[in-house]
Amino acid sequence: MEKIDKLFSQLNQVILGNPEATKLAVVCLLARGHLLIEDIPGVGKTTLSQALAHLFGLPYKRVQFTSDLLPTDIIGMTIFDMESKKFHFKRGPLFTSLLLADEINRATPKTQSALLQAMEEQQVSVEGNAINLSSPFFVIATQNPLEQSGTFPLPESQLDRFLMRISLGYPNADFEKQLLLKRGGKAIADSQTPVFSKQEVAEMCAQVDQVHASENLVDYLQKILAQTRSSGKFVTGLSPRAGLQWLQAAKALAFIENRDSVLPDDIKTLATHTAAHRLQCNDGANSADELSNIIDGIDVI
Repeated sequence: MEKIDKLFSQLNQVILGNPEATKLAVVCLLARGHLLIEDIPGVGKTTLSQALAHLFGLPYKRVQFTSDLLPTDIIGMTIFDMESKKFHFKRGPLFTSLLLADEINRATPKTQSALLQAMEEQQVSVEGNAINLSSPFFVIATQNPLEQSGTFPLPESQLDRFLMRISLGYPNADFEKQLLLKRGGKAIADSQTPVFSKQEVAEMCAQVDQVHASENLVDYLQKILAQTRSSGKFVTGLSPRAGLQWLQAAKALAFIENRDSVLPDDIKTLATHTAAHRLQCNDGANSADELSNIIDGIDVI
């Protein structure tokens, strides 16, 4: 766990004053999940993704999503080689270990959906052929608030692919002053050395799988899932995929806290970040608040 502590020490030098966000981001990646960071421009979303890739020792690529971006700009395309007289597939930026989909909601729904298969199956289909992606493979997407001009809301099917949604927010005055004096988090991140290798990240993800979740704890989580479907508060309840990912995130949280089993508090702690973005209230209320009310009404087994 010494290396985990070192990872957080370095991350928290890059993203000042927000240890909860950095912890959630690491939990998400170790759970083999994809992360959605929703916030205004300029608060460190891109810097966090670059720092995670660098410290985890993962190959990293960035795609700036715009209204004229095409699916082939992400996946790649088949081109004809005049010399060999054959068609070859030219791989796009999707073929990496950590992909930053920057301002994902500025692209059209057609382009957004180009990531669906990759995020779910870790492969893409090109002209009828399935091509595997790197392992591990993570997507970190940033999203501007929907009230900003030129944005397209992510459809429910896309939101359901993200294990977690977090927000960074503004730093407080003291941390912002430190940031200004140090010329920004990116300058700090570039000066740090990787803590893990790509192989070590894959091994940690496998260790997360071995964290124990008791049958009683699974029953507790299942009651929460069932209540979101039957309460009448939401347009649709949480999917089985949401439950699986929520449990996996709880295992990752237990792992980085050096525990070999999941606690009910892990489920509660992660609720807002793993489930609220998948829910839409019938009456326009805040989904995170309604979910918290449901959890408070269910006895811990």
